[in-house]
Amino acid sequence: MATKSTNKTEETKGGLGRYFRGVKSEFKKVVWPSKETVIKYSTIVIVAVILSSLLLLAYDRIVMFIFGFIY
Repeated sequence: MATKSTNKTEETKGGLGRYFRGVKSEFKKVVWPSKETVIKYSTIVIVAVILSSLLLLAYDRIVMFIFGFIY
C-alpha cells in the first residue's frame, strides 16, 4: 500500500491568512439589499407572523370550544 508523505507545516502555512483573504474577496462579491428593500421585506415578515399567529389562536379557541362540549 502506498503512503503519502506530506509535511504538515507546508499544508497549514498561511492557512488562516489565506482564509481571511478569501472571505474578504467573497464579501466584495455580495450584493447587499437597499435599506428600503430590507424595510419592505421585514414588514412583510412581521405582518405574516402576526396573521399566522392570529389564525392559530382562532383555531385553538375553536378546538377548545368543541372539546368543552365533549368533556
